[in-house]
Amino acid sequence: MLSKENISKMMKYRWVMFAVLAIVYFFVYFHRTSLAVMAGDLMSTFGVGAGQIALLGSVYFYAYALMQIPSGVLADKYGPKKVVSVFTLVAAIGALLTGIATDFNMVILGRLLIGIGVAAVYIPIMKVLATWFRKNEFATQSGVMLAVGNIGALSAAAPLAMLNTSLGWQTVFLGLGGFSVLLAVLSYVFIKDKPSDKGFPTIAEVEALESGKEVSKLAVETQKAEAPKAEDTIGIKDAMKMVVKEKSFWALGIWFFFFYGSLMAYQGLWAGPYFQDVLGWDKLTYAGLLMFIGLGLIFGCPVAGYLADKVLKSRKKTLIIGTVLYTALWFAIWALTGVDNPLIYQVLYFLFGFFGGFFVVSYGQVKSLFPISIAGTSTAILNFFPFVGGAVLQQVCGAIIASYGITAAGGFTIAGYQTAWLTLAIGMAIATVSVYFSKEKGL
Repeated sequence: MLSKENISKMMKYRWVMFAVLAIVYFFVYFHRTSLAVMAGDLMSTFGVGAGQIALLGSVYFYAYALMQIPSGVLADKYGPKKVVSVFTLVAAIGALLTGIATDFNMVILGRLLIGIGVAAVYIPIMKVLATWFRKNEFATQSGVMLAVGNIGALSAAAPLAMLNTSLGWQTVFLGLGGFSVLLAVLSYVFIKDKPSDKGFPTIAEVEALESGKEVSKLAVETQKAEAPKAEDTIGIKDAMKMVVKEKSFWALGIWFFFFYGSLMAYQGLWAGPYFQDVLGWDKLTYAGLLMFIGLGLIFGCPVAGYLADKVLKSRKKTLIIGTVLYTALWFAIWALTGVDNPLIYQVLYFLFGFFGGFFVVSYGQVKSLFPISIAGTSTAILNFFPFVGGAVLQQVCGAIIASYGITAAGGFTIAGYQTAWLTLAIGMAIATVSVYFSKEKGL
């Protein structure tokens, strides 16, 4: 029923859903970067080395990458409500299993379930935003959601270190599991796939009323606009073929593999052990420094979007600028290995996160290469590369670091870490060349 009272209820209710989904998404990023703080304790508890801890970090990313296309299909078939609820529960089971783990294999299985669970959150959230928010609100709200995710990454630094020190990592994971169960219940209770599920008017009807159009006339226009033309209907198999045959897509895929993969290899896992082994810093000290990467990301993501849309009016140019500067910072991290100066790391990490946030522009670039009818498929396939990059590069760094042996104090050597950082910097040099060969269509 289209009335001012019903519209008001719909407008208020969508913020309830947004709040629940934002909290769920907070923990997607929290889990993604939490091992940088917990890696040392896990190695001590189970007596494992660099290779095994790298495997633990990578299973999240392998699971996340492999779930990208299935999560979109499931969201379309079953709706965001069921997908978010069920897979948040899967992540909860993974966290609980980790908390009660008696051997390292249980921890790996728990991490795998966490990766599968949180991987199926982002695409359903985008569907909810598209269904419940005006067209001119979508970009803003998706940006806010991304900022919330990066706050989760911030919380997985110093705040997590304090919890880990005071409660122990097992208790932390049990708490995460219990809270995730609550989030799964809240998601099932409060998330609605579309406004009509609550008897509310659609967002199209609201926009029609606001613009002064007759609702019945707008409904006909909307139906015509949204009805797919026969020539535009592309099956999933054909859509995937179209994407992988586009050479420019592979340029973006290779770029994303190294760009986001290097960020997650460092922020998501190996930065913490580096400070502990090489500089002998305590967990709270280096976790506080890692927060600057998250702060940089929070600012860098929206700035990159603004540069691409309003200033340079080019996604490719924005990506090239961000990639060149991010690569330069990687060589700075390599050159500064062993430097014992927190202030230098604060500045370096903020800039590292800021230019690392330029990756968000790539999604708009890849969408411009293909018909709008396969935008979801092209985005999902592109999203496969950064998470495989995170998985592979975490393991590559682990193998490099372990190959240099350990010090008399029982930690890994400075030479091992420095070689790992150089490897990632060289990977970013490859990414810089790759993004140059990517293409874009006009904004």
